[in-house]
Amino acid sequence: MNLKEFYKSEFKEHQEVLTQTEKNLEQNFYTLVDASVSAIKKGGKIILMGNGGSASDAQHLATELTVRYKENRAAIAAISLSTDTSALTAIGNDFGFEFLFSRQIEAIAKPEDFIIGITTSGKSPNVIKAFEQADKMGIPYGALTGKDGGDIKNIKGPLLIVPSNTTARIQEMHIMLGQMLCNAIEYELGLI
Repeated sequence: MNLKEFYKSEFKEHQEVLTQTEKNLEQNFYTLVDASVSAIKKGGKIILMGNGGSASDAQHLATELTVRYKENRAAIAAISLSTDTSALTAIGNDFGFEFLFSRQIEAIAKPEDFIIGITTSGKSPNVIKAFEQADKMGIPYGALTGKDGGDIKNIKGPLLIVPSNTTARIQEMHIMLGQMLCNAIEYELGLI
């Protein structure tokens, strides 16, 4: 494949995944928005988490909510669990990497919060443990994933499984869906 063919094939695959995502995830997206809005209306916060590129997405989306998305408006309570290097390194060192998020949830989460895990494979042990901790504490949660949904495909909360096996395409849809979520939360709360 030459460079021109590569360029065209990447756009073609992106467009195909975009079309299938739009077609298949509409109702689950609405449920994710409703759960997020419900948490904020109850005085809770949105807690986001993920690893690698998904950690960056979690941080990005938490910032969109606490600062602003398109227009200046009141802050929306949100936090990413992947930004505190002291907590991450202490938990990883003292308890193990699989406890990175569950330990933080145990410390700061409340039943009125809503947790969103982002994992392209649905197999991230620390996201799974975080959901187990949320279950123990009665905290609702949902997730963005891809491929076949992995080990989280049967979670209790809203699950958006991007219909692709390509990590890059899954991540592209995750950030799009995440930014749509931020904007929809603003609208549903009447902030813009």
